[in-house]
Amino acid sequence: MKQHKGMRPHDIVILLKIAAKESEPWFMKDLAAELGISQSEISESLHRSRLAGLLASDKRKLMKYSLMEFLQFGLRHVYPQQPGSIVRGLPTAHSALPLSDLIQSEEPYVWPWAKGTERGQAIEPLHASVPEACQKDKKLYELLALVDAIRVGKAREKSLAINELNHRIFQQHEELNH
Repeated sequence: MKQHKGMRPHDIVILLKIAAKESEPWFMKDLAAELGISQSEISESLHRSRLAGLLASDKRKLMKYSLMEFLQFGLRHVYPQQPGSIVRGLPTAHSALPLSDLIQSEEPYVWPWAKGTERGQAIEPLHASVPEACQKDKKLYELLALVDAIRVGKAREKSLAINELNHRIFQQHEELNH
């Protein structure tokens, strides 16, 4: 059995992509193509996430409570981020939906990206392919922007982001129970 050598930032991207798919079936090759991450990295990531208790033993079902616990209490300590220089990119954290509807700020945050149209302080994404992948998947974009609000936000932004993440990650579960 392979030894767990710690989570990597792109593991969070992969887990959130699975969350964005809700009950839609998926294959590793699809995740790889949609995220711009190799199939071997997807496979390794799923293994690490299973060992960390964030995926069930079948490596398909999210352990939603454990994932939320990690995002809420561990993420900003494991993958901290400080806003950087002003760059062109894709809005993130409180500068992207859904938080941009709730928070007005003079300090926009963006993922550096050559194709981006907004200017703001640079926030390094959890994986280099994030801006491109988010252009193809609105749900993933919202989840990753909320995660960045936890990584870089002040208390209010973090609290709003956690509430929004809870709603989105448990949404399908709640709908099935009503």
